[in-house]
Amino acid sequence: MFSTPPSLPTKLLTETNLAIIGAGPGALTLVTHLLQKRQTIRGKFLVFDKSGMWMSRWQQQFAALEIPHLRSPAVHHPDPNPFALRKFAESRSSELFPPYDLPGTQLFKDFCQDVIRRFSLQQQVIPLDVTRIEPEPHSIRPCLRLWLQDGQSIMARRVVLATGSSKPQIPEWLNQIESGYPQDRLCHSHSVDLRKLHLMGERVLIVGGGLTSGHLAVGAISRGAKIHLMMRRQLQEKLFDAEPGWLGPKYLKGFFAQQDYQKRFDMIMQARNGGSMTPAMGMQMRREVRKGNLKIDENCQVLKAEWLGKSWRVKCSDGSQYEYSRIWLSTGSKFDVTSETLLQEVLEAYPIKIVNGLPVLDEYLRVPGCELFLMGGLAALQVGPTARNLSGARMASEKIVPAIVKPSIAFSHLRSA
Repeated sequence: MFSTPPSLPTKLLTETNLAIIGAGPGALTLVTHLLQKRQTIRGKFLVFDKSGMWMSRWQQQFAALEIPHLRSPAVHHPDPNPFALRKFAESRSSELFPPYDLPGTQLFKDFCQDVIRRFSLQQQVIPLDVTRIEPEPHSIRPCLRLWLQDGQSIMARRVVLATGSSKPQIPEWLNQIESGYPQDRLCHSHSVDLRKLHLMGERVLIVGGGLTSGHLAVGAISRGAKIHLMMRRQLQEKLFDAEPGWLGPKYLKGFFAQQDYQKRFDMIMQARNGGSMTPAMGMQMRREVRKGNLKIDENCQVLKAEWLGKSWRVKCSDGSQYEYSRIWLSTGSKFDVTSETLLQEVLEAYPIKIVNGLPVLDEYLRVPGCELFLMGGLAALQVGPTARNLSGARMASEKIVPAIVKPSIAFSHLRSA
C-alpha cells in the first residue's frame, strides 16, 4: 500500500502559501520539483485528496484493469532525476519490459513509494476533498478560498489543480436507453474492476479501440468470457499515445510558435489521433481472435441498445444484431474546463479564452489574472499533446515551479492587471 493517511485534522490552518488539489502522479511530480528547487517551501504547502494517500486513484485503476506495465518508458516518473527509476530497478531488471524499458506496475508503485519516502512526504496528504474554489479578489492580496468537504475553509495564496479533471466520453446512443437496467451491466471502463468479476460463459461488448479496451478484453477472457470488440474506425497500433518527438523541441518548437490556439488544438488532436493499442497488445488480440475468444469489428458503431431484462440487444451500423450480458464503454475521456465544477467561480471572476473546452493559460499554466494553476489535460494548449501523461506532468512542473519559487514572477501579473 501507499503511505497511510495522516489522522484527520480537527482544525486546519486558516491559510497556506500553496494548496495542491489532488495527490496523483502530477501532484507528486510538482511537489518533488518544488522541493528540489526550494527546500524552504517544505511546510508551506498543503495537498488535498479524499483518500489521504499519494497515487491512490492511479493505483486503484491499474489494479482494477490488471495492467501489467506502463506505456511510458522508464525515464517518465515523478522524480526530478530522469534516471532515478532505472537506478532503483538495477536489481529488478526483469520488471522493465521491452521496448524502451517500460516499468512494471509493481516496480513503478514501489519506486513512487521510495520517492515519497526520500522527499519525506508520507504525511503530506490531507484526507479531505476540496468542494469549492472561491476567488477573493478584494482581499489585501488576492487569493483563493478553498472550501472542504467537512465545512472548513482555508485561504490559499496559490492553488494548483492537479486532479486529472477529465470526464468520461459517453456515446450518443446511451442517451436513448430507458433506465431500469442494473448499473454493472452497462458502465464506463473507469467503473470496471476485473478483480471482482466472474464472467464464465458471458458475452461482453467492449466499445472502443484504445489500450484500455485491450486490457479489459484480456482480463475478461481470462475469466471465461467471450468478447466482441467494436470500434468506429480501424484498430491503430502505436507504441505511445503520441510520437516521442512531442517530448522535446522536434515537434514542440512549431507547436509553441503557433499563436492560433484553434490550430494548436488541431495539432493536439492530430498528434493523439484517438485511442490506439501497443503492438504487443495488438498481437495478444490477434491471438485471442484465433482462439475464438474475441471478435473484432472495425469501422462499426452501436446504433441502439435495449435492455431485455437479462441481456442487451444491440443494433450495429453494419445492420447486424447481437445479444450481450454486459457492455463496457472504453470510449476515453474528454477535457472541458467549463464542466469542471471546481473552476466555475474562478472562470466567472476571471473570464478567459477557451478553445474547444481547453483554457488558454499563461506561460506558467496560470489562469490569467489569478494565482490558480492547472496541470494535466486541461493544460494541453500550453504543454502539448502529452499534457495528460507522466511526461506532461514533468513539463507542467517545469513551467509552474518558477512562478511559485521566484517572487519576481509570483503575482507580477496581478500588479500589471
